Amino acid sequence: MLHGTGGTEDDLIPIAKNLDPLAAIISPRGRVSENGMPRFFRRLAEGVFDIPDLIERSNELADWIGVAAVQYAFDLSKLVAVGYSNGANIAGGVILLRPGVITTAILLRPMVPFVPPVLPDLSARRVLIAAGAFDPIAPKPQIEALERLLKSCGVSVTTHTSDASHGLVKEDIDVSREWLEQ
Repeated sequence: MLHGTGGTEDDLIPIAKNLDPLAAIISPRGRVSENGMPRFFRRLAEGVFDIPDLIERSNELADWIGVAAVQYAFDLSKLVAVGYSNGANIAGGVILLRPGVITTAILLRPMVPFVPPVLPDLSARRVLIAAGAFDPIAPKPQIEALERLLKSCGVSVTTHTSDASHGLVKEDIDVSREWLEQ
């Protein structure tokens, strides 16, 4: 579970329990502070990512997940990354940089994290993109660009748009749970 800007490791736990009440949960706190608000990577302005930092932090998170898999004895192939906003963006970064770490992801209100110079082969990966129709932070062109990028890498992408803004709504969780059950 990967929180959004200003969130903590506790924020998405109720969502995780709603998606699968029996699932084990790991939920790190972003290590970057923006005006006292935790994030997973720096940004230069709203919607403008510090790409070198995003790449570095994506690799750090991928390493952390690998250590957690050993420490808590879970199978990475069964890991489902669920990220909201900034958390969705770093999950996207990990997917693009370290293909073996995250094979299934629910990206809630994501943006394109970056476009790698060489597109990885991400076949056999599944991603749900949950967008908000009126989201000023992750607007429709961003969602469409992310969908195209992931599909060009071979990801099986499902996109669902809720009648919402950047905040999550019950429909996002219901659609995510149904998608996981497929």
